[in-house]
Amino acid sequence: MRRREFITLLGGTAVAWPFVARAQQDVRVRRIGVLWSLLSAEESQTTSGAFVQGLQQLGWSIGGNLRIDHRWGLSDPDRLRRSAEELVALAPDVLLAAGNSAATVLQQATRTMPIVFANVPDPVGAGFAESLPRPGGNMTGFMNMEYGQSAKWLELLTQIAPQVKRVAMLRSVIGVAGPAQFAAIQTVAPLFGVEVFPITVRGPAEIERVLTEFAHVPNGGLIMPTGIAASAQRSSIIPLAARHRLPAVYGSRNFVIEGGLICYGADGLDLYRRSASYVDRILKGEKPAGLPVQTPTKYQVVLNLKTAKAIGLAVPASIFARADEVIE
Repeated sequence: MRRREFITLLGGTAVAWPFVARAQQDVRVRRIGVLWSLLSAEESQTTSGAFVQGLQQLGWSIGGNLRIDHRWGLSDPDRLRRSAEELVALAPDVLLAAGNSAATVLQQATRTMPIVFANVPDPVGAGFAESLPRPGGNMTGFMNMEYGQSAKWLELLTQIAPQVKRVAMLRSVIGVAGPAQFAAIQTVAPLFGVEVFPITVRGPAEIERVLTEFAHVPNGGLIMPTGIAASAQRSSIIPLAARHRLPAVYGSRNFVIEGGLICYGADGLDLYRRSASYVDRILKGEKPAGLPVQTPTKYQVVLNLKTAKAIGLAVPASIFARADEVIE
């Protein structure tokens, strides 16, 4: 290479370097804070992966133009509250509330920062939104149920266990969706020839007492609806249902993975994947107040065949046909 050409090339490169550095500096890194109500760091990996996948499909790059800070409540109310305060102090551009409890403490921590919630049963009843079409405040997001789903739980229970005539619906004292869920189930109960009884659960000792009493009368079954409080009690409910050979339908796949009989509920991963779309729109300038709360679009039936055999149920072909996943 001639000396003059080399000098020209070197000079051109030297001029280009500041432009490259300046372009890199001009990339604005946006920040998201995520608060998990119940899941640990290990348990949230799959769910978080679905959320990140949704963001990447919309052009966001973790470590590039986006940073995500995670905090976990681990079923500890005090820790959850502190974690919410920590996230708000980081001043993220938008917050993601993973679950009803996370949404509650984030709402208490800030009324101005945008919050997208996911996996929440009744945002209007909880005070997160004025209405589903027009949330009106700094929060919007994705529900994990619609009330018509409650009838599906009863239908599934009587389909997998036709002998059931008495159904206990477990609900929490802090669950805002409980009364509406029970009303929906009670409305359709005569169509299935069953009686439905609400049972309020406050803790493991009370759960054991009321379920033992309920199981003394034959032909009983359980419905455990969607909700954070319900999920916190699953380590008590699942073994009790097995011990008393009570067919039980749950609102979440987590119960079935841990030994519950069957579930019908929203696809949780899909909720978090879709949540990324609202985070994206807020990062691009839209306000939560004008983004309607979304209901689930994908549901799943998950069956634990081992549990069915353990409690003496012969699973009909119609259930296998409906199941999206069978755990053996």
